Amino acid sequence: MSNVVRVVETLVGRPTPIGATSAGPVTSAIVKVPVTGPSLELGEINLVGDDQADRTVHGGPDKSVYCYPSEHAAAWRADGFDLPPGSVGENVVLEGIVEHEARVGDVWRWGSALVQISQPRAPCFKLALRTGRKEIAAHMIASGRSGWYLRTIEPGTVETAGAWELVERRDGWPTVADTFAAMFTGRRAEAADAGLVARVVACAALAPEWLGYLTSRNPLAGG
Repeated sequence: MSNVVRVVETLVGRPTPIGATSAGPVTSAIVKVPVTGPSLELGEINLVGDDQADRTVHGGPDKSVYCYPSEHAAAWRADGFDLPPGSVGENVVLEGIVEHEARVGDVWRWGSALVQISQPRAPCFKLALRTGRKEIAAHMIASGRSGWYLRTIEPGTVETAGAWELVERRDGWPTVADTFAAMFTGRRAEAADAGLVARVVACAALAPEWLGYLTSRNPLAGG
C-alpha cells in the first residue's frame, strides 16, 4: 500500500424517508449525493451538508466520515449487487487502500484537516432498505467489505477529489479487516483468534463504542 491514496469522490446527505418496517416509516441519511464543488469544510462531527437521522447509533466524534474502497465495486457486482458510489452510505470513495491494508489509528492528511481511522462499519437494517436487498448485511459481514469510519483530529477544508497522505501509522495496531473479524466471530470462540482479539482490544485508537460491543459479544475480548 502506498502512503498516498486517492479520493475518487466525496458525498453528503441529509435525513430523508427511505422506507418502512413493521414499526413504521424509517428516516435515514444513508442516501448520499456527490459534492460538486472542489472543496468543503470538515468539522468535528460531520462534513458540511452531511448529517445523521439518529445520533444514538450513527455519527458522533468517532464517525465523522465514512470511507469505502472503490475496489469493492467489482466484487459486489460479481455477487449480484449493483452498488454505485453512495449506495452503502459512504462519504468518501477511496482508491488504493482496502480493509486488509488500513489500520485502526492511521492518521491521514486531507486538505488542511487531519483524520484518523477509528473503527469499521457494522451494517444495519437501513442498508437493506436503502439497497432493496435484505441479504446485503450478511454479505457485507461474510465478505468483510465493511469500509471504515474516521474521527476528525483537526477540522479543516478538504478536497472532494485528490490525494490523502499518511501521517502516522503504528504497525502493531490491527487492520480494519482484523477489527471487523474480531467482532463478527461472535460467541463462536473456536473460530476466533485470541491473539487477534487481544490486539484489537488493546488498540488505544479504537472507538469506545466498537470496543464496548466487542467485549459484550466475544468471550475472548473479556466480555
